[in-house]
Amino acid sequence: MLNNEVELSYFCIMGTWESYKRGFKAYLQLEKSLSANSVEAYLHDIEKLQQYIECVHAEVSPAQVTGEHLKDFLGWITQLGMEARSQARILSGIKGFFRYLLLENEIKKDPSELIESPRIGRKLPETLTVEEIDRMIGVIDMSKPEGHRNRALLETLYGCGLRVSEAVNLRITDLYFNEGFIRVTGKGNKERLIPIGLTAIKYITVYAQETRRHQNVSKEAKDILFLNKRGGKLSRIMIFKIIKDLAVKCGIQKTISPHTLRHSFATHLVEGGADLRAVQEMLGHESITTTEVYTHLDRRYLRDTIISFHPRYK
Repeated sequence: MLNNEVELSYFCIMGTWESYKRGFKAYLQLEKSLSANSVEAYLHDIEKLQQYIECVHAEVSPAQVTGEHLKDFLGWITQLGMEARSQARILSGIKGFFRYLLLENEIKKDPSELIESPRIGRKLPETLTVEEIDRMIGVIDMSKPEGHRNRALLETLYGCGLRVSEAVNLRITDLYFNEGFIRVTGKGNKERLIPIGLTAIKYITVYAQETRRHQNVSKEAKDILFLNKRGGKLSRIMIFKIIKDLAVKCGIQKTISPHTLRHSFATHLVEGGADLRAVQEMLGHESITTTEVYTHLDRRYLRDTIISFHPRYK
């Protein structure tokens, strides 16, 4: 009889975890308006904590989790060899979960409130020089139909500083070439207008006229700008592959991704003297502190410039 009661108690507690996770998922989707990828990442973080609780503190529900449980959990993932940056990201998701429970009056006190995030060094993003970007563009095979698309894609990623998700979802009706702007939908479904230069406008127009207009476009992608060979929306993975293949083809040794073009866009603006608030607006950063990483890049650039050109440094 006792074993049955213990088993019943265990399943009730696990059911509570699942119930709270469903509520948290709905909260992230509806109230926070997060993307599907972000929601999945948050839930994955909670599942890691749940797995630990199941292994070590089997009869602890989310409402019974304490600060000590969370400290032990961080110690556990440290022993697994997880890096500080990954630990900090997981803790951020867990903190969000307990803030939600507090908001819903499921708990009276947030156990994660006093838990400090692991200290991590701020890693400067990898960037490309203008010459390296020109080299990548130079190896695009313009004799192939996808060549026009790839040229337009690179010019847009670098010329407008788009996230890869913003590029794949860019619509024809979001292009305001006469005004010199495009409209993009960023994180949290927030829209912003970004200036677009004549070079990007030129190659988007060429792509639209020479390639896209001759494709059989799927019903779902009628308004999508960048298409795959089958006439559907270009995927994030395909854009990663395009960028990596071009980098290899032109002999660039750096580890790069579509995001590298976004970092390069911001870095080149800051190096050229652009106002940080303007760069923040174009990148769609909620906080200026996120954009300030590019001032560190700029200082490094200034130091390299002095070393290269000042007579006392030669």
